Amino acid sequence: MNPADNALARTLEARSVALVGASARPGSLGQRMVDEALRSPGYERMWLVNPSYDEVAGQRCVPSLADLDASPDLVLLGVGDTRLVDQLKAAASVGAGGAVVFGSAHAAGVRDQLRDIATDADMALVGAGCMGFWNVRRGIRAMGYTERDDMRTGPVSLITHSGSVFSTMLRTRLHLGYDLVVSSGQELVTTTADYVDHLVEHSDTQVLGLVLETIRGGDRLRWSLRRARQAGLEVVLLPVGHSPLGSAMVAAHSGAVAGGSGAWEALADDVAGHLVGDLAELADTLALLASRRRPRPGGALATVHDSGAERSLVADLAHQLGVPFATLGEQTMKSLADRLDEGLEPGNPLDVWGGGAGTRELFGGCLVDLAADPAVGVTALAIDLVREYDGDIAYPDAALDAFGATDQPVVVLSGLPAAIDEQAADRLRAAGVPVLEGFRNGLLALQHLQDSVDRPAPDAPSLVEEGAPPPTPSLVEEGAPPPTPSLVEEGAPPPTPSLVEEGALAPVSKPSELSDLLTAYGIPTPRSASASTRAATQAAAADLGWPVVLKTAAEGINHRSDVGGVVTDLTDLAAVGAAYDDLAERLGPEVTVHQQVPTGVELSVGIVRDAALGPLVVVAAGGVLVELMADRAVALPPLTREGARRMIDRLKVRPLLDGFRGAPPADVDSFVDVVVAVSRLAHERGDELAAVDLNPVIVTAEGAVAVDVLIVPLAATGSEETA
Repeated sequence: MNPADNALARTLEARSVALVGASARPGSLGQRMVDEALRSPGYERMWLVNPSYDEVAGQRCVPSLADLDASPDLVLLGVGDTRLVDQLKAAASVGAGGAVVFGSAHAAGVRDQLRDIATDADMALVGAGCMGFWNVRRGIRAMGYTERDDMRTGPVSLITHSGSVFSTMLRTRLHLGYDLVVSSGQELVTTTADYVDHLVEHSDTQVLGLVLETIRGGDRLRWSLRRARQAGLEVVLLPVGHSPLGSAMVAAHSGAVAGGSGAWEALADDVAGHLVGDLAELADTLALLASRRRPRPGGALATVHDSGAERSLVADLAHQLGVPFATLGEQTMKSLADRLDEGLEPGNPLDVWGGGAGTRELFGGCLVDLAADPAVGVTALAIDLVREYDGDIAYPDAALDAFGATDQPVVVLSGLPAAIDEQAADRLRAAGVPVLEGFRNGLLALQHLQDSVDRPAPDAPSLVEEGAPPPTPSLVEEGAPPPTPSLVEEGAPPPTPSLVEEGALAPVSKPSELSDLLTAYGIPTPRSASASTRAATQAAAADLGWPVVLKTAAEGINHRSDVGGVVTDLTDLAAVGAAYDDLAERLGPEVTVHQQVPTGVELSVGIVRDAALGPLVVVAAGGVLVELMADRAVALPPLTREGARRMIDRLKVRPLLDGFRGAPPADVDSFVDVVVAVSRLAHERGDELAAVDLNPVIVTAEGAVAVDVLIVPLAATGSEETA
């Protein structure tokens, strides 16, 4: 354990605390800070520090930190910004393990001074601009704000940049049981990754919620979250504000397609975490993952309803959200049919409502039948859990009966949170039955629960120096053949060594050199040649073989099709000559001639940069519709073949690769090769690239070929290279 780790453990597990700015003034930060500390059984020693008081709340006050008779584990700084620097210096001088800075520290230079003081003293620092933390398991309240009296301990920990979210999640009625909840604020010194590492090493946390406004220390956070997942923690990530990926990458289609959420999606996918869209989805997902029950691997959803209209509503929402329903087996269908009133049909989702007799037995029995089906992962009683004015409790009883009769997940999925009978919901939750408030976020949370058993955990960050980024996974499956360089000139010379050797990206001044770079990474491209006269263009076309494609090579044009700079299906010298004359007149004499690739499925692969995480790999629908369709998957390199295949499978256009309306199936493995190769380029050379765009990559039964390529070196403005 290094000193920083020890300091954070002392801070979050503090046995002694000093409260600087303790106050008797009602409603003040100092007064609330004292009240919360006095409600903390985990503190064995406490000092109140304020020269203006002899005592506060019956506790003796000392004038300054220098008057303490021992070194505190933790110091709470309930003072204004003008006093923060001096008081943190005093905390460092008495050997404090860490401090909480509630103030925003917005005055010029204050944040840098606080950072330097804590770093030099090997202190942990929570904040600035935070609500503090509550170690529920240890009974430690390090907050300057009044919180609830009762709090269940449990497997959930939460780290949030937002103080408002900190309070909201503590006050939810979902019966979440917490281990540690941290409002980390500006994270001047101690970052989210530090808190994650602490939870892995020092806590019983099983489910980790993260509400992050930005990614600080991308590689370190990635490593820590992978480590947490390997230790068995489920990670639920709610990004608040999507950081832009930078203007340079928008020159490539991939940058525009990735969008502001691309980095978050890539991070969540890389660590096998759950990416959620709002607080309701976060809360329901945490509640489900904190429950002890897990679905069958490969299972899907089954629901029981008391309303045909709401059954249709849930079915529509599930389809819209991509949440699949299980296909029931023959035995399940027979069991359901035997229970239902005449005129009702067995199926999934299931409408059970009949005459109303025996509601508890009918609904409970149907839930048990569905939970027993091998294709079902989780079963939900999807009703409006409203207050019944006649005192009827058949629905909660049915859910409890089913929950007790199976070891599979059984939940209640309600339609309208504002109409929920809170007494009934509390009863269910106390017995272990999750109650999800809202069909939309509830369905998404149920899919996260299923994903928790269906997705593989990321590679373990073992055998690396603590705090280092995760090891590079194997880039190809063992025994897999190298990428097939189909439609690449036979007998071509080996790649130019300078294009792949370590160091700066070699200047790419000609399309042939760009082709060599791609070939060096196993990315197939069509045979091509450069020309700057009509005669040379015709000669190159005749040498390549018909048909050919003619493209302008004029500088400063990123997307040639947008300016009419690409002419296809040229089948003779006359056609080539006419096309050259037109391009030369409009765009200049420099052109490239390419062997034309047969028609196939058009996809794209690219690299974009995120300020925190570095290069990202983007796989998307290709051609001129790439940005319009916004059909894409984003991941962090390096990718295994399995990871590349998962990206491809997430595309809406994925069925086209299997053959569509009579088209032959495409060679998916060859496109996987291209994605892995681009991933390797991003991993090895990503620090030198602002953007890379292979669009389209045409995938046919014979292979995958990158037909059009854009590369933007990171340090070069306006030096995009295309082929």
